[in-house]
Amino acid sequence: MNENDNDDPIKQVPIGDLKIDPAAEDLLDSPAMEPYLNLAMAMMGGKDTGPAIEELAALPLEKRYVWRVASALKWAFADFDSDTVEADRKTMSPQDRKRLIELLDHRPLQFCLFLSALFGQKQMELMMVSAIRNTRVVAAQSEGHGSQ
Repeated sequence: MNENDNDDPIKQVPIGDLKIDPAAEDLLDSPAMEPYLNLAMAMMGGKDTGPAIEELAALPLEKRYVWRVASALKWAFADFDSDTVEADRKTMSPQDRKRLIELLDHRPLQFCLFLSALFGQKQMELMMVSAIRNTRVVAAQSEGHGSQ
């Protein structure tokens, strides 16, 4: 996560050059994604999307894509502890740090796109600005306790 990466222009990549993470491929093949794939196929084929939309509308929240993402985040951060993250940061090798950066590099953008698609651009911006503001407050309080 290089500071210079923030203003990089968006690259156009041919569809044939896109690489799919093996885990994402497994998820695409899962029965849970079938209603979404049906909708995508109808849209791309210029067909009536009504049946696919009805299929999605009938899904309970727990079977929806947005629930899978939200649940993954819940479990990822259920036991979040910034002191543990800091200990890892201070003790990991440069190679491991590089691997971690590569793994996380696009996650903030993906999360913002997720929130924007779910709640709208304005609400996403409010949520992210609030999170940044609250992080600054928590960090300042942590620094204040450490110096006493």
